[in-house]
Amino acid sequence: MLPVSSTNLVAVGYDSSAQELTIEFNSGVYTYTGVPQFIYEELMSAPSMGSYHHQKIKKYPFRRGY
Repeated sequence: MLPVSSTNLVAVGYDSSAQELTIEFNSGVYTYTGVPQFIYEELMSAPSMGSYHHQKIKKYPFRRGY
């Protein structure tokens, strides 16, 4: 997990072999499955990570952690 500079996101991690994107928010941790690596790369370079998450990542299946 890498700390990020964002209002809503705290840290982001990506497992390319499993295509799992894990995002720690202020409200908890979510792991999204079936996420291509380019989505992770675009997230990390997005001007607004929160907006990018809302537009591109929320559609993927996820599980919530703590």
